Amino acid sequence: MTGNGTSGSKVTDVAIIGAGPYGLSLAAHLRSLGRETRVFGDPMKLWRKHMPKGMHLKSEGFASSLYDPGATFTLAHFCAENSIAYADIGLPVALDTFSRYGMAFQSRFVPDVENRIVTGLHRHPDGFEIDFADGEVVVARRVVVAVGVAHFAYMPPELDGFPADLVSHSSHHHELDKFAGLEVAVIGAGASAIDIAALLHAAGANTSLVARVRQLAFQNPPDPPDKPRSLKQRVRWPITGIGHGWKSYLCAEMPLVFRHLPESTRLNIVRTHLGPAPCWFTKDEVVGKVAMHLGTSIEKVEPDGNRVRLHLRGSDGTMEELVVDHVIAGTGYRPDLRRLAFIQDDLRESIALVGQTPSLSSNFESSVPGLYFVGPISANTFGPLSRFAYGAGFASQRVVGGIATTH
Repeated sequence: MTGNGTSGSKVTDVAIIGAGPYGLSLAAHLRSLGRETRVFGDPMKLWRKHMPKGMHLKSEGFASSLYDPGATFTLAHFCAENSIAYADIGLPVALDTFSRYGMAFQSRFVPDVENRIVTGLHRHPDGFEIDFADGEVVVARRVVVAVGVAHFAYMPPELDGFPADLVSHSSHHHELDKFAGLEVAVIGAGASAIDIAALLHAAGANTSLVARVRQLAFQNPPDPPDKPRSLKQRVRWPITGIGHGWKSYLCAEMPLVFRHLPESTRLNIVRTHLGPAPCWFTKDEVVGKVAMHLGTSIEKVEPDGNRVRLHLRGSDGTMEELVVDHVIAGTGYRPDLRRLAFIQDDLRESIALVGQTPSLSSNFESSVPGLYFVGPISANTFGPLSRFAYGAGFASQRVVGGIATTH
């Protein structure tokens, strides 16, 4: 499956841009079939460098694995090998455990990941040309974009444009000790905001939470392991890899059906179902410990010397000011093809869209033959499943199925 490009360079069969759970899982599947595959990216970068140290995953243990074809190395296997406490349900997975597991998976199944920065993706007579920051070029017949959410950090307009020493996104902080003794305002009411607010408080920061909602909607804790769920409970409220309930079950188990729903329906479900609700185990870490400004909107933000002044309006119309050393936007991520600056303009403009993300075939192929997208950027086609690591197994099987039928 190799040849020569117009420049005389070897043509790679499949190139994967991104080395997180989706990219690594797909590479493991492709290589098990003998398909020549090169993977470009910093392995598990989002989890090792952009998520706050000390946090725990939102997903249950059974839904936090990467996927090799035979399921021979799950998170459960890794924890057993390393004497780490593990449970399928009810025991939050530590970020450090998941990161270490991902690196062990990479070492076992994709040991030759190329930690390189992609600067360009172009059309090429033999498929696609990938440019790198070091000046090198790779030609590939097929490209899978598996970049995760790091490119899609959402910054509210009122916070945009401030210097990084005053305002930042939660994804910019892995280490939080630097905020000890400082006053920090966190914006948002979802998991990203609550996680970092809890960890800032633990790190010694004087933390405030600002959110439009009047009450934080924490997830419900799972049933205690010593009280098995009855058949009636299991039928009425099934547990899935992305959440509880029949709506989550249908999203998790029937992504191909989801793909055939009307576009407006799909976009609405992706926007409203399984929103960024904070995890049940963070409730005790913020309630009574972090100052809450709920039911509050930001009217204006302005620098105040080397600090930030927030002008807040309560739901009853009253105004208050909050002056802090730093503001962190815990406002999550919004996948948008336009944020992938490495994709050349004429190539991007050839990609059919659903919302601002690629419209994909049942095998995750875009309207540009040979160009695939997996992970959160595929959610508008396949549903909320694609926002979770749990969806990497489904994506890998579908992409491999599509590639296997081509030459």
